Amino acid sequence: METVDLPVIWSIILGFAVLMYVVLDGFDLGIGILFPFARSDTHRDNMMNSIAPVWDGNETWLVLGGGGLFAAFPMAFGAFIPAVYMPIGFMLCALIFRGVAFEFRFRARGLGRSFWDRAFHLGSVIAALSQGLILGAFIQGTNVRGTAFNGGSLDWLTPFSVMVAIAVLVGYALLGATWVNMKSDGPQAEWARRWTLRCLPAVLAFMIAVSFAVLLFNIQAGDRWGISWPMINLQKLLPLAPVPLAVAGLATWLYFGVKKHRKYAPFFCAIGLFVLGYIGLVISLFPYVVPYELTIWKAAAAPNSQAVLLIGVLILLPLILTYTAYVYWVFRGKADGPDGYGHTNHGESTA
Repeated sequence: METVDLPVIWSIILGFAVLMYVVLDGFDLGIGILFPFARSDTHRDNMMNSIAPVWDGNETWLVLGGGGLFAAFPMAFGAFIPAVYMPIGFMLCALIFRGVAFEFRFRARGLGRSFWDRAFHLGSVIAALSQGLILGAFIQGTNVRGTAFNGGSLDWLTPFSVMVAIAVLVGYALLGATWVNMKSDGPQAEWARRWTLRCLPAVLAFMIAVSFAVLLFNIQAGDRWGISWPMINLQKLLPLAPVPLAVAGLATWLYFGVKKHRKYAPFFCAIGLFVLGYIGLVISLFPYVVPYELTIWKAAAAPNSQAVLLIGVLILLPLILTYTAYVYWVFRGKADGPDGYGHTNHGESTA
């Protein structure tokens, strides 16, 4: 393993795990965010049925990302995680409350069902906002002395992190709306298309605002893109220009896909927007694992430890991917039938 750059390999694995979590859990959190705005209780049932077979499996990637960070980059874990203890606590409590609401809602009636509907919605909103606050705190950087966190307990709460949190919330709503459009027909699909068109401009506006904020307030990121206000280095900017151009292209494709009542194109275009935003962050921040203090090489665990852990991950990762793909394939059908989650034959009707 001496000739292999293990920190780079581990950063790719963890980056992939985080991206998978954001995309997969993002659309089912988006379902919860849009939950109160559904046209009827039947439509809410259908929305929940559409994610019932996959929602808990989606969170596997969060475990892999957090556990992998602790194992492969322990210095980064110790320097960054204490900076965001509070939003992490909010997120975990919200995910637990949301999971409980998911299970209890189909067994409740009357006021009980209304309570669990609100719980599912609030759990989704708080989880999404918390993830955005964590991301915003990560992008803006952490106060580190040596390899230890040296800031305050509320350093994560800034105007920038709040803006990123709202951006994540709206982005998840877009994913949720395009998912419902893909998994339903008739009035519910029309409802989903309307919400997609409402969310898309907001998502693009937040992507632009966050991008400019990063470039404006961070010298390293601005230099990476060749932008040092008011000067622009075209030699650096032009090779990276395909990223924002691809964002514009995907947004246009998504818009016309919705207008033409396409089922799959809007959802995968929404995923593409998240992937491109993620690529933009990687371009701006790599090789920092704790911006702008610790690089992946400085924060890495001992090579022997990373090598042993890598063997385990290389065995487990294909199994997780295979199982995930199989579940999505089996439950690829529409979710607006009379049977669903909580019924004894829900597996047959959904598949």
